[in-house]
Amino acid sequence: MSAPIAHGGGITEAAARFGGAPDDWLDLSTGINPCPVALPKIDARVWHRLPDRHLEETARAAARGYYRTGDLMPLPVPGTQAVIQLLPRLADPERRAAIFGPTYGEYARVLKAAGFAVDPVACADDLSAAHGIAVLVNPNNPTGRLFPPDEILAMATAMKAHGGLLVVDEAFGDLEPEASVAPHVAAQDNLVVLRSFGKFFGLAGLRLGFVVANATITTSFREWLGPWAVSGPALSISATLLESDTKPIRDGILQRNEALHTVLCSAGINVVGGTGLFALVDHERANDLHAGLCRERILTRKFDYDRRWLRIGLAADADGDRRLAEALRLAGV
Repeated sequence: MSAPIAHGGGITEAAARFGGAPDDWLDLSTGINPCPVALPKIDARVWHRLPDRHLEETARAAARGYYRTGDLMPLPVPGTQAVIQLLPRLADPERRAAIFGPTYGEYARVLKAAGFAVDPVACADDLSAAHGIAVLVNPNNPTGRLFPPDEILAMATAMKAHGGLLVVDEAFGDLEPEASVAPHVAAQDNLVVLRSFGKFFGLAGLRLGFVVANATITTSFREWLGPWAVSGPALSISATLLESDTKPIRDGILQRNEALHTVLCSAGINVVGGTGLFALVDHERANDLHAGLCRERILTRKFDYDRRWLRIGLAADADGDRRLAEALRLAGV
C-alpha cells in the first residue's frame, strides 16, 4: 500500500510541531459542520445490544426518503472511507480507472494499490472504453466544481455501453440536493452513489455513510463489510435525524459560510472555489500562510499538488471568525 494521504484534521501532529495543547487549536482544516446537531434520545437497549436488523431497516428507510432513492434502500456503511477501500473489487484491474481531479486523494491511492492504472480526467470526453471504473466527486473536494445530473447520467450511460461503472461521491451534496443523482440510480444500474452522514450533521465521529446502488452491489458491500458493520447508536441517530427538519441545519451552515467569506474578503484573500462547508483559496504564499496560521494555533488544509491552495473550513461562531481574522493579520496577509 502506498503512503497515507494527508487529510484535514491532525490537530495532535500540528500541536506537536507548532506548540500548544490540541484543545487550544481552532481546526479549520476539515469540511465538517462546526455546529453539530443535538443528539436525539437513544433507547438504552441500543447501547446494550448488537445492532438489531430493525434498526438497520429503519435507518435505510429514513435514508431512502432523505436521498429520494425511490424503491432502492441505501446501505448504511461505517463511513464512506470503508467503501472506498473496497471499490477495486467492483472492477477489473486489467482495465483502467478514471478519476475526475484534482480531488480527494484516497480514490487514486486505493485503486493504484490494487493494481489499476489510473488516469486523471477533467471532462466526460476524457472517458473511454478502456475505463472499467470512473470516480467523480460532486460537488468536488476541494474545488467545489459541480456537474449537473444530466451530464453525470450521460456519462453513466456511455460507460454502461462498454461495461463500465461510474462512482459518484456526494459527500458534500446535502447543500446541493438538486444536483444529486441518487434519485436516478434505480434506472441506471452501473451507477453507485456514496453519501456521507457526518459532514452535514457535524457528527463525523459516528463514522457513518450510505451507498446507493443496485441490489447486487449493495449485497456485495454488505458481505465484504461483515456483520454489525455499523453501530446501533449510529443507526438510531441517523434514522431520527434524516427524518427531521434539516432546514435550520442548512441555514446555519450557510450563515457560517457567509461569515467565513466576509473574513477572507476583508483580508484580501482570493477565494477560487469551495462548497458550503469550506472555501478554497489561492495565495502565492499559501505554505507560509498555512504555517503562520499554525503559529496562531489555527489549522488549515494545504495541498502537495498545488502549493498555491489552502482549504479553510467554517468556524463555529463569531469568536472563531474574529480569531481567524486576527491570525490572518498577524500572518502578514
